Amino acid sequence: QVQLVESGGGLVQAGDSLRLSCVASGSIFGIGSMGWYRQAPGEQRELVASITRGGTTDYADSVKGRFTISRDNAKNTVYLQMNSLKPEDTAVYYCKADLVLDRFPYRSDLWGQGTQVTVSS
Repeated sequence: QVQLVESGGGLVQAGDSLRLSCVASGSIFGIGSMGWYRQAPGEQRELVASITRGGTTDYADSVKGRFTISRDNAKNTVYLQMNSLKPEDTAVYYCKADLVLDRFPYRSDLWGQGTQVTVSS
């Protein structure tokens, strides 16, 4: 069984930085793209940033220039460096991994349990 465990969330002030980490553990055959999503109260979950296994990244317009996603394939870990945080960044942040399986259906999405990020003004 594979699981994703996020860490690094917390309460910070506007302008501060946080670094989120997400580690995949268990019986892993392979991992494709990984990403960070967030969900604020009363809002839909939205993509924050994603990264392919080869390192190609994509960001939501609202975080471009402030957030940086990276990954360590050897450690099955993805990171999200968040700088210049704003109150509107407050949300639960979820990690997602595109698992590669050695049997049908050969691919499966896996989500972490989420980590709270709160930015005070």
